[in-house]
Amino acid sequence: MTTPTIIELATNVGQALQRKGWLLATAESCTGGGIAQAITEIAGSTGWFDCGFVTYSNASKTEMLDVSAALMAQLGSVSEEVAAAMANGALAGSNAHVAVSVTGIAGPTGAVPGKPVGTVCFGWSDGNQVHTERLVFPGDRQAVREQTVIHALRGLLRFID
Repeated sequence: MTTPTIIELATNVGQALQRKGWLLATAESCTGGGIAQAITEIAGSTGWFDCGFVTYSNASKTEMLDVSAALMAQLGSVSEEVAAAMANGALAGSNAHVAVSVTGIAGPTGAVPGKPVGTVCFGWSDGNQVHTERLVFPGDRQAVREQTVIHALRGLLRFID
């Protein structure tokens, strides 16, 4: 079995969203808009993609997504709780029905105790429920970011279907 490409995954996400009549929002840190880029590679994505937030700094997470500065101070910006808050903030700040968020350490620097390079936290929310995950991906910065986009899209497919 071959691994689907990012474009194939984004296409599948779009089809799933269209079946439900839903719009998507993204909230990205470590991927710098990579999920939104994959989504907008698909012709017609305007029918199911509302907007994307690239909130790289902690201040932008607070200002744009209403993530609590105290939460980030307590747990760090790379935590499942912050990923959940980012996804919920993206929903609140958009017309979307579902949101995906990512926050992580793509490297090569930035590791802290308990959070090595490659640590990424994900959030998926529809306003009623939030699912989060924490994974550690191998590889260099590009590999971590690519694996993050793939996992975010795969998670969206599971979350919305």
